[in-house]
Amino acid sequence: MSPSLTASPAALIADVTTPADVHGVHGARGLSHWKCLAGRHDLAGEWEAVEWASIPPGGVSGEHRHTRTEELYFLLSGEGEMYLDGTPHPVSAGSLILTGLGTVHGLVNTGTTRLDWLVAEIRSPHTSRSLRGRTTTPPDAVDRRTEDDVNARIHHLPEEKRIDPTTFLTGPLRLVEAVTVGAGEHLDLASTDTEHTVFVLSGSGTAHAADSQAPLRTGVSVTLPKGTSARLTAAEDGLRLFHAELSLQQPAVETR
Repeated sequence: MSPSLTASPAALIADVTTPADVHGVHGARGLSHWKCLAGRHDLAGEWEAVEWASIPPGGVSGEHRHTRTEELYFLLSGEGEMYLDGTPHPVSAGSLILTGLGTVHGLVNTGTTRLDWLVAEIRSPHTSRSLRGRTTTPPDAVDRRTEDDVNARIHHLPEEKRIDPTTFLTGPLRLVEAVTVGAGEHLDLASTDTEHTVFVLSGSGTAHAADSQAPLRTGVSVTLPKGTSARLTAAEDGLRLFHAELSLQQPAVETR
């Protein structure tokens, strides 16, 4: 089998082996590692990408501003500082950072081990409308900000278990949750009016999609494009999963 698992007919299945080496990510010095787990061309929703990234001790993912996409960071391992508009915030495995439009953000590894995280980047409603030629109005979330605003929130997913991003973000990200599947149990997911992405945090099992199946282990992701479904079955050691769900409802058309 190749280092990356072969995508089944019904699901996009990938893992974090053989990542790319990236020098000077977002203008920072040093080496980081990166891999795209699912991209916008594979999906019907407003995803830009689902990615895995890693920096060594002392490594930096440089500060940068998003003006067309909202972003989710979920820390998988290690500890560091998340800079939000120049202010450092301590983060560690389990930290979930939701970053809205306009905030300058960057990540520094302050620990002694590798810092790994997931990224889900999602087009904002303004960007989606603009790409469809429906509006040229600047995004309100950026316009309304003052120097004291920080358009981001930090959660600890293992404690909160389930987060509704719609209370903060403007885009179609509907749900982020930590899921535990017991030995021999399963989780069924279907992408009808939503699309799903799942990442295995620990444990093992099998993903069944259409007529195919693939092994699940730590570091494997399963992303379900529109119209597909999968059953994730846990082995004797169970499964701990990160799960995000994105609505397929199109942004409302602005009237003038």
